Amino acid sequence: MPITTSPTARRLLLSGAALLGLGLAGCNSEKAAAPPPQPQAQVSVVVLRPKPVAISAELPGRVAASLVAEVRPQVGGLIKSRLFREGSEVKAGDLLYEIDPATYQAALDSAVASLARAEASVPNAQAKVDRYRDLIRQNAISKQDNDDANAALAQAQADVASAKASVDTARINLAFTRVTAPISGRVDRSTLTPGALVTANQTTALTTIRQLHPINVDVIQSSTNLLKFRSAIAEGRLKLSGPNVAVKLKLDTGTEYAQSGKLEFAEANIDETTGTFTVRAEFPNPDRLLLPGMFVRAVIQEGIAENSFLVPQRAVGRNTKGEATAKFVGADGKVEERVLVTARSVGNNWLVDQGVKDGERVIVEGAQLVRAGQTVTGNEVTIDEASGELKAANRQAALPAGPTAAPTAKN
Repeated sequence: MPITTSPTARRLLLSGAALLGLGLAGCNSEKAAAPPPQPQAQVSVVVLRPKPVAISAELPGRVAASLVAEVRPQVGGLIKSRLFREGSEVKAGDLLYEIDPATYQAALDSAVASLARAEASVPNAQAKVDRYRDLIRQNAISKQDNDDANAALAQAQADVASAKASVDTARINLAFTRVTAPISGRVDRSTLTPGALVTANQTTALTTIRQLHPINVDVIQSSTNLLKFRSAIAEGRLKLSGPNVAVKLKLDTGTEYAQSGKLEFAEANIDETTGTFTVRAEFPNPDRLLLPGMFVRAVIQEGIAENSFLVPQRAVGRNTKGEATAKFVGADGKVEERVLVTARSVGNNWLVDQGVKDGERVIVEGAQLVRAGQTVTGNEVTIDEASGELKAANRQAALPAGPTAAPTAKN
């Protein structure tokens, strides 16, 4: 039979059920409000150590041939033939042009004939002088006749000397009809063709020869940099690495030229208009990769900075004031943000004058995920000096772990 309850009992049962439901809901909310423990953030760090740093300056420069010779004719006439291939390499003494030699050959023949005539008159004049020498002792001739004979001999000898000079001049002019290369190098295009009329020492060059191996690079340096450099040496912050300072080149493509050069000289005066002076460096150029007029960037080693700190550029940022800043992991594992005083860039690093000490750990990866005062785990890594990137083996072991790296709770 059905069980009957009084109204009062039903109200008590409903109240108990409501209280039980509220208790269960409270337990569920307490379980939902307790988040899982977050792991400590991990960052990649590099330990800073002082070391000698080669200080270099990257400056614009222009390539110039070490020797330049403009080929001009030294005698006039018609160009008979051109005997070189334009753009080829020639050696000193190679025949380049041939000018019609007919008139100069005739002049040489005439000079030779005049020399022979002058030489023929000398023996007769000499014999006359010899005869008069004996006759003057016997007072058989006058003193005047003896003087005339000696004068005739001297005149004949002078005519021979003059004729010899004329022969030499004619022979030189004939040789000038064969235009040869004054230096070794690469020859440019010819400005005239066979059949063209040329004159001696004309303003228009027949062609130009440039010596490309070795080759020069003229670098423009500011007087301000010169003063800073000398001041650093005087203060002992830099020391010269020797008289032959090494120079590297960067081409327009961004690649580095394989050959190293050396400084030749620096101008002794400052340009009053630009406030700069020129430094010349010499480079081997066996493959003729460098050509005159080409723009390059020369990396000149200025000296050695002892006990200097290099901070990777990837670790350095800027604050609202434009100051260089970096984050460090202290001995207690807490993050510290600090302002650095940078002198210049050296490869993929900043040369830092102030703000770092020996053995400090600078954050190179994961700095954006942490804040000053936060406790983190710093994993020491190494950086590829050529690319500035973290090496792959260390990077996998030192990836920063933030909230997204925490394990996900299962339902």
